[in-house]
Amino acid sequence: MKAEERYSEVIDRFIEHMPSPRTELHYDNPYQLLVAVVLSAQCTDKRVNLTTPAFFEAFPTPEALAAARPEDVFELIKSISYPNNKTKSLIGMARRLVDDFGGQVPDDIDSLLTLPGVGRKTANVILSVVYDRPAMAVDTHVFRVAERLGLTTRSRNPLTTEKTLTRNIPEELIATAHHWLILHGRYVCKARKPECGECFLRDVCRAYPKFRKENEKEQSLKDALAAKKKS
Repeated sequence: MKAEERYSEVIDRFIEHMPSPRTELHYDNPYQLLVAVVLSAQCTDKRVNLTTPAFFEAFPTPEALAAARPEDVFELIKSISYPNNKTKSLIGMARRLVDDFGGQVPDDIDSLLTLPGVGRKTANVILSVVYDRPAMAVDTHVFRVAERLGLTTRSRNPLTTEKTLTRNIPEELIATAHHWLILHGRYVCKARKPECGECFLRDVCRAYPKFRKENEKEQSLKDALAAKKKS
């Protein structure tokens, strides 16, 4: 299957099966989403959503967070992965927002990348979710799913994946496709054991034949062990 055909088929099926995807992080404004995305690095959205209500009550604005004591921030996010580093990043990010951007979350990638704790992935999440820009945030789910489906070639460079996806997906669908790939990777195309039997893309997935053989081999071993126990 040619790349153009693969993209077209994958997009059509996502439109059918996942017509209105959205981020699972809870937020009410750009500042809250920025905090949530920073906290979500190497942490589940579920854990972040349990943490942010108290955090936003204590620090409802960038100004409040910029003036916070590190120990107070740490206490509220200590259940999150890497709380020490994230405490420093969040306070630094808030101070930069206040000092350089009037307390507003910027809407361009160059400005976003000047914020402590904000890398390209986080910046693209803000651009696509908040500002509806054609930005593709490549996290581990997007990276994995895009490669398995055959939308990208094997690469260790997230920027290469980002550029390939944005080049081949219609501009008006890029922000939506970001959610398609993340959610599909989170619930179906899992890292260790993908749920191929539940996948509506398996017949066009480049990796499916490999996983089918692995599953068949695993099932054969299970059957052999069961038969041995009975004998």
